[in-house]
Amino acid sequence: MASPPDTSKTIKLERYNSYLRRLNSNKLFKASSKILSRATVLVAVILILFFVLNGGDSHNFHTHTNFLSSNILFGDAAWVKQVRDSAMPRGTNGMSILVTGAAGFIGAHCSLALKKRGDGVLGLDNFNDYYDPSLKRARQELLSQHEVFIVEGDLNDAALLKKLFDLVPFTHILHLAAQAGVRYAMQNPQSYVASNIAGFVNLLEVSKEVNPQPSIVWASSSSVYGLNTENPFSELHRTDQPASLYAATKKAGEEIAHTYNHIYGLSLTGLRFFTVYGPYGRPDMAYFFFTKDILNGNTIEVYQTQEGNEVARDFTYIDDVVKGCLGALDTAEKSTGSGGIKQGPAQLRVYNLGNTSPVPVGKLVTILEGLLNVKAKKHVIKMPRNGDVPFTHANVSLANRDFGYKPTTDLATGLRKFVKWYVGYYGVHLGVKKENHVAKTKEKKSGDSA
Repeated sequence: MASPPDTSKTIKLERYNSYLRRLNSNKLFKASSKILSRATVLVAVILILFFVLNGGDSHNFHTHTNFLSSNILFGDAAWVKQVRDSAMPRGTNGMSILVTGAAGFIGAHCSLALKKRGDGVLGLDNFNDYYDPSLKRARQELLSQHEVFIVEGDLNDAALLKKLFDLVPFTHILHLAAQAGVRYAMQNPQSYVASNIAGFVNLLEVSKEVNPQPSIVWASSSSVYGLNTENPFSELHRTDQPASLYAATKKAGEEIAHTYNHIYGLSLTGLRFFTVYGPYGRPDMAYFFFTKDILNGNTIEVYQTQEGNEVARDFTYIDDVVKGCLGALDTAEKSTGSGGIKQGPAQLRVYNLGNTSPVPVGKLVTILEGLLNVKAKKHVIKMPRNGDVPFTHANVSLANRDFGYKPTTDLATGLRKFVKWYVGYYGVHLGVKKENHVAKTKEKKSGDSA
C-alpha cells in the first residue's frame, strides 16, 4: 500500500505565507490609522481656523458642522459672541434666560415668545434621535431667524454648563430638556434616568455654585398623578403612585428640587404639563401620528380602559402653556444662595398647566376626520398595561391665582391650527384623494441650535 504524500512542507509554507499576510496587514492598518489620525487633527485645525477667520459666517459654520462639539468651540471668539448676543436682553429690565431643550416642542415656542418680548434667550439642546431630528432642526432654524442661538450640547456635560454660566450671568433657567414619552420607557429606561434625573441634578449642581444663583422653572408632568383617582387633579393630591418609569423620574425630579431648594436656597418652580399639542409638536403624540395615519389610510388604534370606558385627556394648546411658562418665570423670586451656601428661605412651587376640559380620544379622532376630510380606519382596543393612565383633568386654580393662568383654546380650535401647520410643513393637499399618500418629512438644514 502506497504511503500518503508528505504535505508537511506545504502546510508550513501556507502558515508562513498567512503569517506574512497578517504582518503586512497589521503594518498597513497601523500606517492607515496614523495617517487617518493626523488627517483628522489637520482637518479639525483647518476648520477651527476657518471659523475664527470668518466671523461673519460663524453661525452657518457651526450649524453645518455637527461633529464639532461645543467643547472645541469654547475658546472661539465668534462662538462666545453668539452665546452672549443671544442671551442679552433688549431692555434694562429684561431677563437673561437659559432654555434647555430649546429645540424641543415647548422649548422652541417658549424661546420664541421670550425673545419677541425682549428677553435674552440662549438655548441648549442635544438633538437626540428619540424622534426625527429634522423637526428639531426646523425649530432651530425658526429660532435662528429670530436671533436665538442654541448651543448643541448635553445636560450631563458639566464643563459646558459651567462655561455658559461663566459667559452669561443668567437670571433665570427654563429647564424643559427631558426624555419624554410614557411607552418608550419600557424600551430604553436608562435614557430617562440619564436625562430626567442625572441631567437635572447636574444642572442644579452648576446652578447652586454660581453667583448670583438663577431662578429655575422646570418641566414636571401630569404623569406624576399616576394612579390617583381624585378629579380634577390638584397640586394637593398624592403623587406617590407613579404608573410609569417616566412618571417616576418626573416625581423624583420634584423631590430633588425640594432638596436643592432646602439645602442651597435655589428658587424652583415645577410645572405639570397636561398633554400639550400644537404646531411643531412631537410626532410621538397621538394627535400627531393619528393625523399622519389617517392621511396615509392606515388603521389607528383607539384605546378603551380595561372596563370598556373611553380614554380621555386634558389636551392643552401650546400657546396657553407658553403663557403659563412665562407667568411662572415672571413671578419667580430670586434664589437666596451664594457660592453654594443658603442665605435664607427660597421659593418652592409646583403648578398644573392644563386646559381643565378632558376630551375623549374618540372625539379627537372625529375632529381630525372633519379637518382632514378623511374617514379614519379605527381599531378599538383595550389599553395595554404600559404606564398610560385612562384619564387626566387639571385643576389650574393655583396657577390662575398666582400668575393669571387661564387657558382659552378649545380642542377644535387648537387642532385646526395644528392641521394648518401640518399640511403646510409636509406639503399635503387636503381634499385630493391619493392612492397612497405619504407625508414625507422635510429635509431641514440646521440653522444653529429638548
